[in-house]
Amino acid sequence: MATTKTLDDLFLDTLKDIYFAEKQVLKALPKMARAAQSEEGKAGFLQHRDETQGQIERLEQVFEILGKPARGKTCEAIQGILAEGEEIMEEFKGSPALDAGLISSAQAVEHYEIARYGTLIAWAKQLGLTDAVPLLEATLSEEEATDQKLTQLAEKQANAAGKTKAA
Repeated sequence: MATTKTLDDLFLDTLKDIYFAEKQVLKALPKMARAAQSEEGKAGFLQHRDETQGQIERLEQVFEILGKPARGKTCEAIQGILAEGEEIMEEFKGSPALDAGLISSAQAVEHYEIARYGTLIAWAKQLGLTDAVPLLEATLSEEEATDQKLTQLAEKQANAAGKTKAA
């Protein structure tokens, strides 16, 4: 007979999912920085790379709290989102709309992460994992702030620049 899965199991499974996702994002951010045309965009992607390293370290602390090894589980969702970003980098390379596309891709990643961290926080509270909650909340705050910065960058320059016809 199969064992009954619990919220504890789901929490660990989702933690592995976001751990894998963050490691994939860490690899993708330098590529996005190289592809970005604006200096502000390049700097933003590199800054978020450094932030993502800290987020991975916090996730490792949560694994430690659980007494589990820090291991990822393949996350099809993040792989799909990152593949879409790669397509944009290829299809819009050198175009005025490239940065708007990169920001759009980055926001898809942020929104996925925001959803995952929000869920993990709610489950950690339910499970009494009080030491994990502040670690997850710190990352959620960073992800939300990054999303806001991306929106500002898009509205301030990338979207308008994307409307310009190439000469």
